[in-house]
Amino acid sequence: TRPMICCALSLSLELTMATAASSLTITSSFSEPRTQIHSSKRSNLPLQFSTPHKADSRRRSRRLGLVVSSVSAPKVELRTGPDDLISSLLSKVANSDGGVTLSPEQHKEVSQVAGELQKYCVSEPVKCPLIFGDWDVVYCSRPTSPGGGYRSVIGRLFFRTKEMIQGIDSPDIVRNKVSFTAFGFLDGDVSLTGKLKVLDSEWVQVIFEPPELKVGSLEFKYGFESEVKLRITYIDEKLRLGLGSRGSLFVFRRRQ
Repeated sequence: TRPMICCALSLSLELTMATAASSLTITSSFSEPRTQIHSSKRSNLPLQFSTPHKADSRRRSRRLGLVVSSVSAPKVELRTGPDDLISSLLSKVANSDGGVTLSPEQHKEVSQVAGELQKYCVSEPVKCPLIFGDWDVVYCSRPTSPGGGYRSVIGRLFFRTKEMIQGIDSPDIVRNKVSFTAFGFLDGDVSLTGKLKVLDSEWVQVIFEPPELKVGSLEFKYGFESEVKLRITYIDEKLRLGLGSRGSLFVFRRRQ
């Protein structure tokens, strides 16, 4: 009987140990994959999502920069109106002796600003009452156009220009006058009086009488009649632009 009991106890113990070993094996086989899966998620998530997010952010920033640049650039041009152009034009011709001292590049800049300003000209400027009054000739692209020989290279050696004025009186009288100092001590002026004729909505023609010269106490007329044609390309309360038939650009500023 004792051997049978011992055998039964031994068999029961072996079964118990086998069951425990089997339980440990099953538990181990399910717990290891969980650890691997959990570890896999930690290592893979940053690799899958962080880099593309930065790349997309950079691309969006570049696109946003291009959009902002394309939208904001035209605002500079929109702020440029006639007042800004007039200020720019007058600053470019200031203290230039009517354009004599300007370089070719500076003359080009004046022409460009004048070309922009004429876009704001009223329709049919020859009919605008603002043309009447006294105007300073502050610029001419050809120095000899106002004043003739007195404004030539040789003429300026003996005659220093003080002012150039054009007056337009209603309905059709034009008065041009160039004041100068001759030989450094004699004051004088040369003046022209003419009649204005409207040719179309922009062009006028003026036929001048022979010029009149005054130097000191001397006063006399000389020469012959002359004729000019001028296109009015801009006019307002303080500035007028004119373009001669030979391409000369004139800038007139209303006298205060």
